[in-house]
Amino acid sequence: MNPKILIIIPAYNAAKYLVELIQRITPYASIEDILIINDGSSDNTEEIIQSMDCRKISFPENRGKGAALKVGFTVALQNGYDAVITIDADLQHIPERLNVFREQFTSADLIIGTRNIKTRRMPLERQLTNNLTSLIISIFGSMRIRDSQSGYRMIKTSVLRNLRLTADRYDTESEMLFQTGYLGHTAGEVAIPTVYEGSHSFINPFKDTTRFIRQIWRRLWY
Repeated sequence: MNPKILIIIPAYNAAKYLVELIQRITPYASIEDILIINDGSSDNTEEIIQSMDCRKISFPENRGKGAALKVGFTVALQNGYDAVITIDADLQHIPERLNVFREQFTSADLIIGTRNIKTRRMPLERQLTNNLTSLIISIFGSMRIRDSQSGYRMIKTSVLRNLRLTADRYDTESEMLFQTGYLGHTAGEVAIPTVYEGSHSFINPFKDTTRFIRQIWRRLWY
């Protein structure tokens, strides 16, 4: 089977990465199957994506990664895609693994790119929070998740149709996992390298932890 897959790239102040990212993606996906969503960037992200031939959507203001992902999901559903692959714009996700995700299409409904959490490349605080959130999601989502904070994922559109996502920020990715597990869909994983050098995280430890706790509360009342 050769599934039709949309590559979704939420981009916030990612101008310096986008040209290289698209160049590295195109050996594995047609340009018309790539969607960049400019999440209200204040750098020249908009200028960069307007020079590209891929699909593009721009928000006039920053709405959050989750809001960008949900718009991408809608595009995939409206255009008959079998699945989406979400990939961050800052080159922390290796585009050369895209074919590995594609090869796993029939093995599970959701495939998560899983990093080596214990590697020294990952900051200690990220190791601790990732291990904790992965454990909580595994328990409440009724499926084993080892890298819940990885945004490098493939999810079938048959699953997306069943999700009722309400979050708009980074907690959207946790909400997806909670709901996917609750609805009885299957999850798998592929190994991806751990890359942190040179990129800046936009996660707010206090606000995003609070949002994660809110997702746990919602899960208790599904």
